[in-house]
Amino acid sequence: MTTDTDKGKAEDWLDAAYAMLIKFGVDSVKILPLAKVLNTSRTSFYWFFKDREALLKQLIERWKATNTEALIQQTERYADTVVEAMLNVFDCWLDERLFDAEFEYAVRNWAMQDARVATEVASADQRRLEALTAMLIRFGYGPHEAGVRARTTYLTQIGYISMHTRETKAVRIGRVAEYVQVFTGQPCERRDLERFVSRHAPDLKDWMSAYEERRAVELRDVQ
Repeated sequence: MTTDTDKGKAEDWLDAAYAMLIKFGVDSVKILPLAKVLNTSRTSFYWFFKDREALLKQLIERWKATNTEALIQQTERYADTVVEAMLNVFDCWLDERLFDAEFEYAVRNWAMQDARVATEVASADQRRLEALTAMLIRFGYGPHEAGVRARTTYLTQIGYISMHTRETKAVRIGRVAEYVQVFTGQPCERRDLERFVSRHAPDLKDWMSAYEERRAVELRDVQ
C-alpha cells in the first residue's frame, strides 16, 4: 500500500531504512528505530509492510533497480565507438543517480552475513558482466576477449567500492582516458574526453587545461 495517510507512506519507511542501512548496516534496520526516525508509531509500519523481512526485500529491489538496471541501460546506450560506449558506462561511476556506490557497499557487506542476499548479489554481478560483455561484442571483440575485458572493467570498479576508495571527482576523471585504453585497447581521444568531462564537470575549459598541464608534466618525468 502506498496511499498517503497520517501514518506516512511506504516510501518514507523505505527511505529511512535505506539511510539506516547505509550508515549503520543491516542490523540497524529495525522497525522501532525507524519509527522513531519517522516520528510515528511502530504499528503504522504494518499498514505498508507485512514484517521486517518484507521491508528488507524492498530494499534489495531498490538496489537492483538503482544499480543493476541503470548499469545495464548504460551498456545499451547508443555509441559510435567502443570508447564512447565505455565512457557511457563510466557515467555510472561519477553519477550516483545512475549507480549508488554507498548502497552497493552496504548491500555487499549485508551479503556477507545473509546467504539470500549473497545470491542476489551473485545474480546481479552475472547480469552486469553479461551486459558489459555483450556491449564489447557489439564492437567486434570475440566472446572470450570481451568477457575478460568486461571482468577487468567491472571488477576494478567493484574493487573501488569494496575498498571504500576515496578519490575526488577531479582525480577520478583525470584517470578516465587511461582506464578506457586499458579496458578497451583503444585510445581515448581528446574529443571523447571532452564530451565525458562536460557531463560531470561544469568548468570544462579549465578542467581540460589543468588535465593537459598535468599530462605534460607526467610525460616530461617519463622522459
